Amino acid sequence: MSFKAIVLEKNDTHGFTHSIKAVPQQQLLAQQGDTLLQVHYSSINYKDALALTNKSPVVRQWPMIPGIDGVGSVIECANGHYQKGDIVILNGWGCGETHWGCLGQYAYLKSEWLIPLPKNMTPYQSMVLGTAGYTAALCVKRIIDFGVKPEDGKILVTGATGGVGSVAVALLSKLGYQVAASTSKVADEDYLHKLGTVEIIDGQSLKEPNRPLQKELWSAAIDVVGSYTLANICAQTQYGGIVACCGLAQGMDFPATVAPFILRGVTLAGVDSVMASYDKRIAAWQLIAENMDEKLYSHIAQTIALNECIEVANKMIASKIKGRFVVDVNK
Repeated sequence: MSFKAIVLEKNDTHGFTHSIKAVPQQQLLAQQGDTLLQVHYSSINYKDALALTNKSPVVRQWPMIPGIDGVGSVIECANGHYQKGDIVILNGWGCGETHWGCLGQYAYLKSEWLIPLPKNMTPYQSMVLGTAGYTAALCVKRIIDFGVKPEDGKILVTGATGGVGSVAVALLSKLGYQVAASTSKVADEDYLHKLGTVEIIDGQSLKEPNRPLQKELWSAAIDVVGSYTLANICAQTQYGGIVACCGLAQGMDFPATVAPFILRGVTLAGVDSVMASYDKRIAAWQLIAENMDEKLYSHIAQTIALNECIEVANKMIASKIKGRFVVDVNK
C-alpha cells in the first residue's frame, strides 16, 4: 500500500527537490512512532514555508515529508493511549524537521505528541488554527495569566495579518481587550477590523533603531517579528507590562538595552510551541475552543491542495499572503 505525500529530498546530484510522490506505507512505518494516523487536513506555517522552499535549514533529515501540523483519525495505537477512530491533533514536536510530518495522507507519530480534538471544534477548524493559532493562544494565555486586564490599556500584536497575528487579534478582541495591529500590509485594514482590531500601525515604523525608552503605549504585546521591532515594543510597553515573544520574521537579533526591564519592570516572556507540555497544549486549545468566533474561521482561512503548497510557501516567505492556509491532503 502506498499514499500520496509531498517529499523533500536533497543530494549531491540534484540538490534540493520537492515533489508529490506515492510513498510506500512500509517506508512510513520505518519512522519511530507508535500511532498510525490517517490525515484529514494539514496547514502551511512559516516553518513549513521555510522547509518547502529550502530558504532555511529547517529540515535535518532527508528525505522528509514536511508538515508540522495535522489532524486525523487514529488507525492504530500500539500503546493503547488512543483508540481506533479517535480524532487527534499534531502540532510541532520536530515533525517536518527530524520526523516525517503531515503533508501526506498518512503519518506515523508518537502518541505523546498528540492531543484529542477539542469538543465543539471540527477537524477542519483545528487546521484553520494549526500551530499558528495554538501559538497565538499560548501567548494570549501568558498575558492573561500575567494578570493583564482589558482596562489596563491596549495590547499590540505584530505581524497581525499572518497566522499567529490573525488568531491573536481575534482571541484578544473576543476576550474584551483593545487590540492594536501592527502590519506592513496596511491596505488590509478591512481584514483586521473584522478580526476586531481598534487601531492599525504601519509595521515599518517599528523596524528601525529608536530610543531605548519611548512613550508608554501598550499594557502588553505579542511579537512575531523580533530584532528592532521587538526592541521598540519593549521600549513602548507600560510600566509592569509584558511582551510575549514567539517569532523572528525580521531577525534573531535583539538590539536593545536593559532600560525597559530595570526602569519600567517590563517582562519579556519567550513562548515556545514546539516542545510545550501536554497540559499547556490542552489549555491553549481549550482557550481557542471557548473563545474563537465561528464566523472568523472562513474569514481567516483558504483551503488548498497538496500541489498548491509550494506556491503558497513562496508567497508566505515573500510576505504576500494573509491569514491561514488549510491543506486538504486528499486533493
